[in-house]
Amino acid sequence: MVVDSGAGLVTTINTANGDITSILYNGVQLQDSSEFTQLSSGLGSATVTSSVANSIAVIKITTSTISHYYIVKSGVNTLYIGTYASAEPSVGELRLIARLSRATLPNGNVNSDVNGGTAIEGTDVYLVNGVTRSKFYSSIPFIRDQVHGVTGNGVAAYMIVPSVSYETSSGGPFFRDIDNQGSGQQELYWYMNSGHEQTESYRTGFFGPYALAFTTGAAPSATLDTSFMDSLGLQGYVPASGRGTVSGSYSGILSGTAVTIGFKNTAAQYWVAGSGGSFSRTLMKPGTYTVTLYQGELEAGTGTVTVSAGSTSSLTLTSNLSVPSTIWSIGTVDGSPVGFLNADKIETMHPSDTRMSSWGPVTFTIGSSSVGSFPMAQFKGVNNPTTIKWTATSSQIGARTLRIRTTEAFAGGRPQITVNSWTSAAPGTPTNIDSRGVTRGTWRGVNQAYDYAIPSGTLVAGSNTIQVNTISGSSGDVFLSPNFVYDSVELF
Repeated sequence: MVVDSGAGLVTTINTANGDITSILYNGVQLQDSSEFTQLSSGLGSATVTSSVANSIAVIKITTSTISHYYIVKSGVNTLYIGTYASAEPSVGELRLIARLSRATLPNGNVNSDVNGGTAIEGTDVYLVNGVTRSKFYSSIPFIRDQVHGVTGNGVAAYMIVPSVSYETSSGGPFFRDIDNQGSGQQELYWYMNSGHEQTESYRTGFFGPYALAFTTGAAPSATLDTSFMDSLGLQGYVPASGRGTVSGSYSGILSGTAVTIGFKNTAAQYWVAGSGGSFSRTLMKPGTYTVTLYQGELEAGTGTVTVSAGSTSSLTLTSNLSVPSTIWSIGTVDGSPVGFLNADKIETMHPSDTRMSSWGPVTFTIGSSSVGSFPMAQFKGVNNPTTIKWTATSSQIGARTLRIRTTEAFAGGRPQITVNSWTSAAPGTPTNIDSRGVTRGTWRGVNQAYDYAIPSGTLVAGSNTIQVNTISGSSGDVFLSPNFVYDSVELF
């Protein structure tokens, strides 16, 4: 089946399985010749039908659980896409993967170009010319990932994913997934659902609208006008007229931290940035939502709201985070390790990369060490323990609490502390997520707070030593040993 936009884009679709086998843009072949553009890892077989009306072509690809749409408007060099899934596919993960010609589109994300590399972890982290690369190092948090693409000489292909298009995905605003991999092909992705550090159950329904846009090089706008799709009868699609808005206010957030308001139920998820104490989220499907107020990436407050089509609901949110009067603290309470050692590199390289600063073990002295010398992650087999030195005055001793906040854990890794000669009880095993995390370029797991009650008589006026040890009943080697990611450490 051949679809011609009339403006330079000619797309060929295999009618036996729905694969895109040719993408000609201004006469240049962008599609790889051996691997094709497809949903998941290919549907195997599917029913492919088409219709044309009002200068709009709709190609529908169906299986028992999937209705996948490619839509072309006359005069527009964009494939508009929507995917309805009533269940997770049995073949691969729920994703669109455009396997494009590397010769024509050689320029992707350099951090995810694994061509010619040697695998060093699993089959997805590689060493290439002495540096680590992985498709995971192309990922961007959903809240910021609206346009990503690959380019060549006078040609480019971009995935456009408006914020509303994430409504049926899972993981929330800070979840991230693969955007690109350079290998024998140039692979451009949009992941709808995956098992990559997934913290909540999958949703099913209509995913999108999203788009694969072709240009002469410039990135397209993240604003994608899909209003013409309202009348196309796409399965599971909800038009703007069937959606509502939530507006409101928030308070109690730490000054200087970004504010996000997240909404979720079993059918949908949304988010919006807050500013100046207020927010407004549009284009939400009707329903009752749990609402989360985020201080950075940390859950700070909650609420509920019911959305109705064509109306605006109001909501007031307040942070209920414990904000103690601290004697000292390390890092910012914001659900991220930003500012700590190697946090500026971990999203785009493996922790073993030679470009990383030495992981330690680190000895951190309160009052003289810089926050940037404190490790963003602690691996049982690499930089264990972390030691904190502190000189206390007589007014600062007595019974105290040490709070360690973490953003992610692997293989049951969690902190246990020794203060001078006293050792805390071992905390319970953290929430298990069946996925590598920090070695795949993300710190976004489940936020946890560990409070350790230090008995009176433990701390002394003068020199004190606090050791933080990574403990676990599980095993592993080097950077795949049990580990956790720090958010902050507070003594009060």
